[in-house]
Amino acid sequence: MGFFGGGADIGIDLGTASILVYINGKGVVLKEPSVVAYDTNTNEIKAIGEEARLMIGRTPGNIKAVRPLRQGVISDYTITEKMIRYFIQKALGKRTFRRPRISVCVPSHITEVERKAVEDATINAGAREVFIIEEPVAAAIGAGIDISKPCGNMIVDIGGGTTDIAVISLGGTVVSDSLKVAGDDFDEAIVRYMRRKHNLLIGERTAEEIKIKIGTCYKSDEELTLDVRGRNLVTGLPKTVTLTSDETLEALTESANKIVDMVHAVLEKTPPELAADIADRGIVLTGGGALLSGMEKLLEEKTSIPTMIAEDPMNCVAIGTGKYIEFIHNADLGTVDE
Repeated sequence: MGFFGGGADIGIDLGTASILVYINGKGVVLKEPSVVAYDTNTNEIKAIGEEARLMIGRTPGNIKAVRPLRQGVISDYTITEKMIRYFIQKALGKRTFRRPRISVCVPSHITEVERKAVEDATINAGAREVFIIEEPVAAAIGAGIDISKPCGNMIVDIGGGTTDIAVISLGGTVVSDSLKVAGDDFDEAIVRYMRRKHNLLIGERTAEEIKIKIGTCYKSDEELTLDVRGRNLVTGLPKTVTLTSDETLEALTESANKIVDMVHAVLEKTPPELAADIADRGIVLTGGGALLSGMEKLLEEKTSIPTMIAEDPMNCVAIGTGKYIEFIHNADLGTVDE
């Protein structure tokens, strides 16, 4: 019967930074950057995914590498549709199945028009039926939280373009907010810092590497260093600077604090019963941004609520998106997964 029997066929996490495809029974089968390189003269697509990411900042004039999903929302419809089609085909292989049912996850505060754009793009890319799921709900399911129970769970999903914060109970979102500060902003903050402090111009790929290797948003005893190459803005020549993790703390504090403030704001709007549950059960961090060193310590210190990173933060949303149709199916039947 293959994996297109019952249940959810495919879950797609349409991220600003990367797209993950989950197939029931197989897990996350594909994870690639959501980047498309195309020829501006002919509009012909040259590369999609990892191959296109390697071209960012390195393309000749007529070839442009773009991220069609800016801050979790479709900014370029045609390219997004082609990208979704490409990832569906790549995940399923060339074998012909009947058209899959696809659940797609979107940031919690997108407009109806944006939601419709995602739906249309997915149908046009070959879906039989589309289910739209909000990111925090997907993250909670993927983190292994039983969201059908009447108790409050707080999810902070720090993606590439948006941070979604939600309190979830009885299978739905009670209070939520979405902030356009996330992984990409951390990268941009590092680029600005290098320019201001070291007169060094670096690209977004280098900034991301700094963030992953030595980036931190909480003071730690151990100091890490990294040699960073870029262009000296004064001489215009290549130059190498040794950067310390303490400097990244200075660069990233402002963005990290915006996320903390938003968590505060959501907690203030949370009904007291659910707030008590959260104080008890803690805050769960998901998304790639959860891996920024010190993020959970910072949240825990500022909110006095135990904070932990989900087991597989990068894949949580994709896994939850894939399991979502099953969840709806069981909820409709009035059954509960064991």
